[in-house]
Amino acid sequence: MTSSASRDWFPQRIVCLTEEPTEVLYALGEEHRIVGISGFTVRPPRARREKPKVSAFTSAKLGEIQALQPDLVIGFSDIQADIARELIRAGVEVWISNHRSVEGILAYIRRLGAMVGAHEKAEQYAQRAQAHLAEVRAAAAALPRRPKVYFEEWDEPIITGIRWVAELIGIAGGEDAFPELAREPLAKQRILANGDEVVRRAPDIILGSWCGKRFRPERVAARPGWQAMPAVRTGDLYEIKSPIILQPGPAALFDGLDAIHARIAQWAQRQG
Repeated sequence: MTSSASRDWFPQRIVCLTEEPTEVLYALGEEHRIVGISGFTVRPPRARREKPKVSAFTSAKLGEIQALQPDLVIGFSDIQADIARELIRAGVEVWISNHRSVEGILAYIRRLGAMVGAHEKAEQYAQRAQAHLAEVRAAAAALPRRPKVYFEEWDEPIITGIRWVAELIGIAGGEDAFPELAREPLAKQRILANGDEVVRRAPDIILGSWCGKRFRPERVAARPGWQAMPAVRTGDLYEIKSPIILQPGPAALFDGLDAIHARIAQWAQRQG
C-alpha cells in the first residue's frame, strides 16, 4: 500500500491531451488529479462536466494549460509532438505514450497507474481487461466461420486500420483484410492508392470509423467496383463509433471489442 505521505511524490495536477488517460484515471479512482482534458473526451460522460477542455488532438490551448499549473501533461503519438515541444519549452513535464497494440494498451494502463501511485488498482483493472479479452476470444472460437474484415479508418484518402484494431478483429473472430498494413504505426503508411486492392481481397464485413465524422456505408457501397465484394452484396457494412475503437485505451478493449464481435457473430450465425 502507498502511504499518504509518499503519495505527495506523484503528480497532483494532470492535463490529459487525449481520451485514454482520462478514462484510465477515472477508472482507477484517481480523477481528482485531472485538471484539464481533451475536447474529444466522452468517457466517462461526467468528465466533460467536471473538467475544463483544453485541447483537441492536433492542437491545444497552451496558455490555458500553463495557467492550470500542471505537474504532468499526458499525450499520445507523434501527432502531438509539436504540442509536447511547446509545453516542454515552457518548463512543463510531458509524457507522450506511443503504444499501438493490445498488449501496449494493457501496459499503458499499468504504467499510468504506477505513475500516479495506484499500481495495485491499475493491475486489477488490467487483469479485468485481460479477462474480457479471453472471454471474447473463447466465444469467437466457437463460431462456425471466421470472416475476412476490412476496417476503414478514413475515407479520403482511404486509410486502413491500425494494429490494435486488427488485433481486436482477430480476437473477436475475424481475419483482418490488411494485416501487413496494420503493423505500420503512421496513418500515412496505411493509405491505399485506390480501392481496387480492397475489392481484390473480397472482405465479408466492412467496418468503418472515420475518426470523428459519421461513417457512411451507402457511400462506401457506391464506390466503383465495390458492389462485387461479399460485404457489399450482403449489406454487411457497419460503423464502429470512434470513441470506442480509435483511441488506444480501455474503451477499445471493452466496448470496441464487443461491438466488433457482435457484428462478426451476427455474420457467422447466418452462415450456419
